Parts: sequence; structure tokens; C-alpha cells
Amino acid sequence: MTTPELTNPEFRTGYLAVIGRPNVGKSTLMNQLVGAKISITSRKAQTTRHRINGILTTSACQFIFVDTPGFQTQHKNALHRLMNRSVTQVLSEVDVVLFVVEAGKFGNRERDILPLLPRTRPVILVINKMDRLADPALSLPFIDMVSKEFPFAAIVPVSAAKSSNLDELLRAAAGHLPPGPAIFDADDMTDRSERFLAAEMLREKLFRNLGEELPYGMAVEIEKFETENLETARQLRRIYAAIVVDKEAHKAMVIGKGGEKLKRIAADARRDMEKLFGGKVWLETWVKVKSGWADDERALKSLGYE
Repeated sequence: MTTPELTNPEFRTGYLAVIGRPNVGKSTLMNQLVGAKISITSRKAQTTRHRINGILTTSACQFIFVDTPGFQTQHKNALHRLMNRSVTQVLSEVDVVLFVVEAGKFGNRERDILPLLPRTRPVILVINKMDRLADPALSLPFIDMVSKEFPFAAIVPVSAAKSSNLDELLRAAAGHLPPGPAIFDADDMTDRSERFLAAEMLREKLFRNLGEELPYGMAVEIEKFETENLETARQLRRIYAAIVVDKEAHKAMVIGKGGEKLKRIAADARRDMEKLFGGKVWLETWVKVKSGWADDERALKSLGYE
């Protein structure tokens, strides 16, 4: 395989942090930029809990987008502290910061993040959900207002959900990437394992199918991940996943009457896994109780939180 930098001596490669408060569309933005669903999404805030790298390689650049949890200004437990630690660590390591806000909304929660933004590397303000702005005439006054909040290297309005103006965002970011060879292969979309992605797909379906409070007390643990070749040369993946809940009462809520809710969640997750992995998936799920896991750093480490 020909790597892009062999045909372009001015090739650039760099890491770009995607940060912002919860539920502004960071994961949707990264998925659209990369062209694949590698970071889970839902309408609930704090869906993203892990640092996830999404990779886009063009003839001129390799963009390595780092999707981060939404920054919590109020630490509630060890899980939130770890998530915030992840965001601040990313900011110290990347070449470019994409600070994502929602069109028409820039208040105290956004201003709480401003002191964390680095002054020694470019910060691009990404105004997402432009398609939802009630009055398009308000866009220019809003852009003028936010431009005075911080010395942004660029301000780019986009709609991640509709893939609108993403090319302009890439152009704005590309000029700030340092020259250098690609770090990943040209066809890589993420550096995360299939095992990790499977857990995330299942966790997304828990967020989408259950009530407002329950998903925040749940995690997914892949206890076994096996692959075998089929006669068609496509791989079958056998995945055994435990859904970890905080309380015994939550277990019945996840399973549902006659097990129907858990079956629906698993079926939805399996379909997404098959689409992402390009092969058949056999998924077995069950629910187990691990009280206090979200405030137990040892338990968090065992569940893959760093």
C-alpha cells in the first residue's frame, strides 16, 4: 500500500482534540469527519466516557481526532474525575484544539472551559448545529460575540449531523498541523480495538433504550471476544458481554419483562457491530451488579477506564 507522504513531500500529520461541554455533538462531528461510526452517540449528555482516536487520511494530511468526554464543571464521583483528567491530559498533548459549541449558546458552562484552553497551540472554535438555529440572521452577531471571548485561530460554523461545511473545518485545521509522515495506515479509521468498539456499541444501545437516569449507573465489560473464519472467508465474531449495573433493582430494568428489553438492546448492538466490522456477530449478554463501581477507581480500571 502506498502511503500518502511518499507522493506528497509536504505531508502533514497531527492530533486534534475535540472538546466541549456535554451534548454539543462532539462524537457526531468526529464520526462524520472520519466517515465511520467509531464514537457512540445519543441525545443524553455524557455518552462519551473514553478518549477515542478517529483517523482521517487525505493526500495531504493525516488528521487524528481525539474525541473526549464532555467536560464536567462539577465533579460528582471518581468516574467524572477520571473523565475530566482525560480531557486536560489531551489538551497538553495535541497539536490543534477543536472547541465545539452549540449555535446560539455560549454561556457560563462554555466560559468555564476557556481558562483550560491552551495559549501555545491553535484553538479553532467549531459552532455546531447551525441547522437548528431558530433565526439564521442571528448567526453573524453570535459569531461576532464569541470571537471576543478568546483568541481563536479560526471560527467555523458547521452542522455535523448534515455534514455541512466540514471541508472548510478540515482546511482550517490542516494549516496548523506539523509537517511529518503518517502515523497510521491510510485505511485506518481508529486505533481502538474491536473489543473496545463492541463494548461501546452495546453501551450506546443502553443509553438509547433505557430511561434518563439508569445509563449513568451502567458500564459494559467484554469478558470474551473470539473470532473464527467462515467458509465465505468472512469472520464470525463471538462476543460475550456483561452489563454492569450499580443496584440490584436496575438489573430487572435492563432485562425487562420476559427479557424483551435486553434482547432488543443486544439485537440493535449486534446490527451495528456487523456493519462496523463487516462480518457476522454472535452476541451473548447478561447483567451483573457491582455496587459503587462508578466511585471505585479499582473497579473503573478493571472496566477499562484510565
